[in-house]
Amino acid sequence: MSAFLRLARVELSRLLHRRAALLLIAACLVVPIIIGVAVVLDTRPPSAQELADAQQQVEHDRNDPSFEEQVDECVAHPENWGNYPADLTDEETEKRCRADMEPQLDWYLYSPQLDVPQERDNGSGIAITLLLSMAMMLLGTTFTGHDWASGSVSNQLLFEPRRLRVWFAKALVVTGTAALLATVVQSSYWLAIGAVARSRDRLGDGVLLDCLQMGWRAAAVAGVAALLGFALTMLFRNTVATLGILFGIALAGGILLGVLGIEGRWNPAYNVAAVVTDGVKYYADGPCPEEVVKEVGGDPGGCSVEKELSFAQGAGFLGTAVVGTSLLSLLWFRRRDVP
Repeated sequence: MSAFLRLARVELSRLLHRRAALLLIAACLVVPIIIGVAVVLDTRPPSAQELADAQQQVEHDRNDPSFEEQVDECVAHPENWGNYPADLTDEETEKRCRADMEPQLDWYLYSPQLDVPQERDNGSGIAITLLLSMAMMLLGTTFTGHDWASGSVSNQLLFEPRRLRVWFAKALVVTGTAALLATVVQSSYWLAIGAVARSRDRLGDGVLLDCLQMGWRAAAVAGVAALLGFALTMLFRNTVATLGILFGIALAGGILLGVLGIEGRWNPAYNVAAVVTDGVKYYADGPCPEEVVKEVGGDPGGCSVEKELSFAQGAGFLGTAVVGTSLLSLLWFRRRDVP
């Protein structure tokens, strides 16, 4: 076994024996299970008793005299009850009114259906992606931050004086662990949700594969987040400083981007979304389309135009940012004295 692999094994052992790291890993395993159970329970089909109660309520309301009174009122004055054609006969009008007003079974069933694409694009899929990314960034930060706080970095360099090898071993371990963990969590989550949806006949063709692919892209983002947290902490040599900077960016980043006039193409959030969702649409100021100019009778001076940020563009943006930060961190670690 090469010296680098032995060093990586040592770093992996140190990571897995770090209490904070184990807590973060446990959170990444437990919280998605809780989210998944909540999604399954909230979207479970109505029970036989609920169906019977709803059907009983439907029959009750259909036999209510007020229902027939409303139908008669609709037939007498259809213009007050809907956009009915004026040339309808009384029989046709009554048929339309009755169809619109007659109580239906689904009116009395409050059971949302499991919509897997909705969960992927706007529901639990996004929540789990954010959880994993933030937790893995904390993993990278706390892993190396503890070494600087305890002064163990200098001891490590006594046994392995080649700083580049030490930096790359730590980076490989924290990035690989984060990406592997996120891949397992995302794959397990979507396979479980897909199995439930299939048992309820709610899974369309190709939907599960789309969800898995989104999960794998999100896992790559989680690995990048861990690498970024590690690189920043190796640069600043302080966990609190790194977390403070990241918190400040998250809190004031949107305001600063707005003040500087930075549009969606260079907005970090849009670029991350483009990677996770394989492209994202956003709006930006631009020249008005020809149909708008013709409709208003002249150029209004600018419009909000829909644009698309591709996966390749988002990956290029994130890759440039992370590689630049990593190179700066690596050079700083190589040249600066270690206390």
